[in-house]
Amino acid sequence: MIRWMNYPLFSCLLLAGCATVTVEDSAEQFNAIDAAEARMTLGLNYLKVGQWQRASENLEQALAYAPDYYRVQNAMAYYYQKVGEIDAAEKMYKKALKDAPKNGDVLNNYGAFLCSEGRYDEAISAFVKAINQPYYYLISASYENAGLCSSKQGNDAQAIDYFEKALSHDPYRPKSMLQLARLELDANNYKDARVLLFKFNKRYGHTANSLLLLIQLENQTGRLTLVTKYANLLKEQFPDSQQYQNYLANEY
Repeated sequence: MIRWMNYPLFSCLLLAGCATVTVEDSAEQFNAIDAAEARMTLGLNYLKVGQWQRASENLEQALAYAPDYYRVQNAMAYYYQKVGEIDAAEKMYKKALKDAPKNGDVLNNYGAFLCSEGRYDEAISAFVKAINQPYYYLISASYENAGLCSSKQGNDAQAIDYFEKALSHDPYRPKSMLQLARLELDANNYKDARVLLFKFNKRYGHTANSLLLLIQLENQTGRLTLVTKYANLLKEQFPDSQQYQNYLANEY
């Protein structure tokens, strides 16, 4: 014979009560995150225009709303980095990584911080970790950052490799195109440098940087007529640029 179990009524009420509390807690958590996101966005916008105090106030409020939320921690770390509070920045980046150890955005930003502090090997390791995270989509940006950091370190061969990888994911990434062209030029790979610069100028038009690289390229290959052509374009389009001053001083 089947024996039916008679549960007291308060058990059902308890379960219902637990469900209600869980829903309310989730709603409160969602609202806190939502409020933190809003404050974080305000803070970063203020930071962008140099209003440091308002940036700090909004980011601190965001952190108060959601102290364990990695995006707010990441933003606060960036604020500390921008205002030169290096120890506080590193502490906050590490807290963000503790709470979100596999988040590519945090790893990438921490890598940029480390590179700015001259800790190149650690920085490149962070960029590579970011790239290897599943569902991380800014792969070309992290490869570019690794290339820039390798270049600062003086490791041109490694920088070339990373810039090539950045361009394999985003063929028209402008900074990587110009940085790779510069490195190819330094390595006397004139054909590769010319292809990159022509491709860049076709897509983006002439810039002060691309024109100075073209001047350097044509000067090194002995095409002095083209040197004059690009120098005139640099003078006409960017007369107040540092690149034009470098050309006048033969510093290219």
